[in-house]
Amino acid sequence: MSSIKAAITGIQAYSPDYVLTNNELATLVDTTDEWINTRTGIKERHILKGEGLGTSDMAVEAVKGLLKKTNTSPDEIDLVICATVTPDMVYPATANIISDKVGIKNAFSFDVNAACSGFIYALDIASKYVESGGYKKVLVIGGDKMSSVVDYTDRTTCIIFGDAAGAVMLEPSEDGYGIQDSILKVDGSGRVHLHQKAGGSVKPASMETVANREHFVYQQGQAVFKFAVTNMADVAVEVMEKNNLESKDIAWLVPHQANLRIIEATARRMGLEKEKVMINIQKYGNTTNGTIPMCLYEWEDQLKKGDNIILSAFGGGFTWGAIYIKWAYDGKK
Repeated sequence: MSSIKAAITGIQAYSPDYVLTNNELATLVDTTDEWINTRTGIKERHILKGEGLGTSDMAVEAVKGLLKKTNTSPDEIDLVICATVTPDMVYPATANIISDKVGIKNAFSFDVNAACSGFIYALDIASKYVESGGYKKVLVIGGDKMSSVVDYTDRTTCIIFGDAAGAVMLEPSEDGYGIQDSILKVDGSGRVHLHQKAGGSVKPASMETVANREHFVYQQGQAVFKFAVTNMADVAVEVMEKNNLESKDIAWLVPHQANLRIIEATARRMGLEKEKVMINIQKYGNTTNGTIPMCLYEWEDQLKKGDNIILSAFGGGFTWGAIYIKWAYDGKK
């Protein structure tokens, strides 16, 4: 077994300037600030405005910032993985586009689509490349322009999602710090509850699919909530038990920001007090693949070398999983 671990050595995130508040949403659909906040914990979300802008544009801002703060040249990057469900195009991969825009020439790149679990799936995949010994600097990006697939006449979904992107640098570590373990799972039967109806090979875009508004997020909220609240918590506890960790050993839980009640249920199941849970859903909503890197970025200055951190996510598919990380550096403001 390799003695090399994949350690996060830097983190950067980006959210657009435009803020869509609950009160503004209430002018678009039949809802109120109280109704949204009570059910989701969300107060506002950031939206990417501007003609011709996509997920790659937010990711580029995150990557440029990350390269600068880690004093890394684009030529040093060996691999780029982008987790997204809102790619710039069906093909090529958004990771390819990001690489071109940033000037990364000596890497290969690809996208991962695992809905809201995509970032931790991509992180796990990237760690295997680093652990192989052949890859020294790997970028893992999580980002989505969810506003591009949200129906702003559907109050059950338009209140939830926002736009953002984040990126982490993975490098080899031989001192025991970095990604320690992961548990990733899937249940494809859950696709009936959360999906985009049209735009794929089964139901390609047509005048009819556009007229029927089938290119937006479709979600059966209660079914998704019930499955998520159980499985996101269970997998977080499972990875703790597998590594002989108790609640007192955990410095931080970094949960996917889908719904405040799901986050709170996961923390309770793990036996963690609120002070150990990263929560910023009130400011950004659910940015899908952007939520976990956005949390890590906002809490970076509080992270200490050796901290035991659990990342946990749940997404459409259904997909879910948890990753155990021993943090590799002291964060700075």
